[in-house]
Amino acid sequence: MTSNTPLRTSSLGFPRMGGKRELKFALESFWKGKTTEAELLAMGKKLRQDHWLLQKEAGISVIPSNDFSFYDQVLDTLVMIGGTPERFGAPPNSLVQYFAMARNSEEQTAMEMTKWFDTNYHYLVPEWTSGLTFRANTSKLLSEVREARALGIETRPVLIGPVTLLLLGKAAPGVDITLLLPKLTEVYRQIIAELHAEGVTDIQMDEPMLVTDLGPSENQAFRSVYNQLNELPVKLMLTSFFGGLGDNLSLAVDLCTAGLHIDAVRAPEEVSAVIDSLGTDQTLSLGVVSGRNIWLTNFASTQPLIRLAVEALGPGRVIVSTSCSLLHTPHDLQTEKKLDPRIKSWLRFSGEKLFELVALASSDEEATKANAAAVADREVAESSRNTAVRKRLAALAAGDFTRVRPYGQRAELQNARLKLPLLPTTTIGSFPQTTDIRQQRAAFKHGHIGRQQYEDFLRKATEHCIREQERIGLDVLVHGEFERNDMVEYFAEYLDGFAFTENGWVQSYGSRCVKPPVIYGDVSRPKPITVEWSSYAQSLTKRPMKGMLTGPITILQWSFVRDDIPRKDTAWQIAIALRDEVGDLEVAGLPIIQVDEPALREGLPLRRSEWALYLEWAVEAFKLTTSGVTDAMQIHTHMCYCEFEDILPSIAALDADVISMESARSRMELLQAFRAHSYPNGIGPGVFDIHTPRVPSSEQMRELLGLALEVLRPEQIWVNPDCGLKTRDWTETTAALEHMCSAAAEARSAFNV
Repeated sequence: MTSNTPLRTSSLGFPRMGGKRELKFALESFWKGKTTEAELLAMGKKLRQDHWLLQKEAGISVIPSNDFSFYDQVLDTLVMIGGTPERFGAPPNSLVQYFAMARNSEEQTAMEMTKWFDTNYHYLVPEWTSGLTFRANTSKLLSEVREARALGIETRPVLIGPVTLLLLGKAAPGVDITLLLPKLTEVYRQIIAELHAEGVTDIQMDEPMLVTDLGPSENQAFRSVYNQLNELPVKLMLTSFFGGLGDNLSLAVDLCTAGLHIDAVRAPEEVSAVIDSLGTDQTLSLGVVSGRNIWLTNFASTQPLIRLAVEALGPGRVIVSTSCSLLHTPHDLQTEKKLDPRIKSWLRFSGEKLFELVALASSDEEATKANAAAVADREVAESSRNTAVRKRLAALAAGDFTRVRPYGQRAELQNARLKLPLLPTTTIGSFPQTTDIRQQRAAFKHGHIGRQQYEDFLRKATEHCIREQERIGLDVLVHGEFERNDMVEYFAEYLDGFAFTENGWVQSYGSRCVKPPVIYGDVSRPKPITVEWSSYAQSLTKRPMKGMLTGPITILQWSFVRDDIPRKDTAWQIAIALRDEVGDLEVAGLPIIQVDEPALREGLPLRRSEWALYLEWAVEAFKLTTSGVTDAMQIHTHMCYCEFEDILPSIAALDADVISMESARSRMELLQAFRAHSYPNGIGPGVFDIHTPRVPSSEQMRELLGLALEVLRPEQIWVNPDCGLKTRDWTETTAALEHMCSAAAEARSAFNV
């Protein structure tokens, strides 16, 4: 591999939102009826073209198409195969119908969402029913191929592979998903044939299920599908990511696709075995630039992997690639003007990662020297290490991770203190972040108003929120979180060891974007974070007020985490900082503290063999945060949009007094697992979905509450929404909460209380 014989390069996908979140604002404008479908479609086309040209100008050889979506790539795939849920009727022929599946319609609730493998991206869960009849709809797929050609760019279309798609879905009762496989395979054959007719020669088939535990039936499904797909005259790049192939390596190679992509960031130790296993004509796509994190690639450790592949296979059979789609990293660093220059020199966003690919593929000597200097600078930076933090971490003892009394005894003390009714009502924490609030925050941030004026505004907003909760009749109140921009970023701003971007946005779902903070050093809390606002809120009411904190694992998962120390150490550093905050909230008189951990399940490794180690330190991080209080303090936690059934022993091990979770879209299905495990503590199953503007009736919420009462003891149940209310407006919020309190009152009446 020499500088005059560069290897081919590829990106597996590019962020959709645009450098200034153009797609987000276009979507929200369309949903509000301010712009037309034609205008939204035009914005999508412009973004696609911008992103293709950006990749071409960077020197990327293999550029993807069909990686763009107006909402979610899984939903797009269902439209493409004619596999959208039967309950919505015929597949959509307009964006209004398309969005109805993601955001509710007058007749139907939205499709369920859950996390895309171990990322913070949410996908819409396919619904496999016996009446599905698949039919290919390649209009979007072919249109994008043609759009790129008009720019002089030949793309490699991206498809979610049929086996991964099938396994990501949820089967209706009595439906055997393996019976859908022949029809699904046939529709994929039709799609590939239409791409071939369009002149497409290469297709990227994303099958990340290959890095998970597969049984004999899944193994056979892969073999059956690809035996048929390989008959077509198109080169398939079988793409795995988010982990190593492990015991699925022989399966992946035996599928005999033209190429195989591996995640050499997550599993660099596997590269040699993959090289040895490949067929004589197979191409290796080597994912050496991370699509998941924002640190610069260490060329010194990456280049040997590339050399190993080239020496064994020859340069014509090696492609230098991102580890996965760049969907999970921000657009580019160009607009980051306030970030510390030294820290910025250690970072690479999507745009910069393209140039890393080209430099690695061409063995660029100048780029290699610059990379080595940046890596060395990061290694010696004193700002990354805090001796006091490390000493405190080393001094932790067993008692730091355990409440004094077991739950049953704590519950008696808490009930006596709180004096709440049966089926107490509350919310998850946040209330609507209105335009006024966002404008005032921006005005303060940019120096247009002073701190006193801003805080006066926040006090009025907080008091209004509390008075509304009292009027509605909620039993346990929250302060609304109007001073907070994001549930992770807000806390990170008060912690040492974090850096912040101006435009480091990443898509979470739909138009929802998050801006993960960057953990570059040891974490500590210089001063209290939430005590002032929580104390103020409690002073305004006689009803119990919850202090609201984001938990250590969620802060870890929803940040870009340093990669130079174990993740466990960073998690426990965050936990120690939050433990101090919990203690200060108790001293301030708060009777309830909620420590949200929606990302606990998200952090679970994709292989079961690695679960126990992760769950041990993740659970201990939560307990380290919450175990320093008296037993009369009630500790809540919240989790949403993930599968809990297989980790319920660990959920129980958190020893939270109350856990709340998403349950509305799944109609309380999850509670069966809690019942099966004889879960003893309090549970707040969500009775309405906050990710949609639809306001369900009190009767609908009462029905869901009735389902909960069929499987849980009444004294266990709390009544709350699925998640925080920050994305809703006040009209929707108050109507939904009024209905919720009405449903709870009606349910209580059945117990004569």
